[in-house]
Amino acid sequence: MEYIFLAKGHFNVTSNHKSTFEITKDKRIRKSADCIIGVSSEISMKDFPGEIREAIKNENTIIKLQLLTENAKDEIKGYGHDLLTLNHPTDIVCRKSQFKCNRTLMIKADKAAIDLKKELVEDLKKGKQLKIKIEI
Repeated sequence: MEYIFLAKGHFNVTSNHKSTFEITKDKRIRKSADCIIGVSSEISMKDFPGEIREAIKNENTIIKLQLLTENAKDEIKGYGHDLLTLNHPTDIVCRKSQFKCNRTLMIKADKAAIDLKKELVEDLKKGKQLKIKIEI
């Protein structure tokens, strides 16, 4: 099963965070927000459809997330967990760690912001559209 939504980059994207990356509904970010790679997201955690939510709330679920811009594509793999509440009103966070909160989409991710392809990050710094595809 898959789910697709859109966000966009922002001139303050730095993509320097070593353990997470985030997509937010917020329209602006500061340079210090080094984990945020996408703004103006169409959705947040609480907006995912029921069947996607149920699949994510299983620690055996492998979640694949594709990030696509005009000139680049990257893929991240992580895991769901039954303690994920998936109800944050603005943010979606993917984590290399096993930390769980209402902003967490996946844990044990194989990439953080700093690991993303440089071509993708360059597009995001230019404010390009970001297509996010979740596959379960």
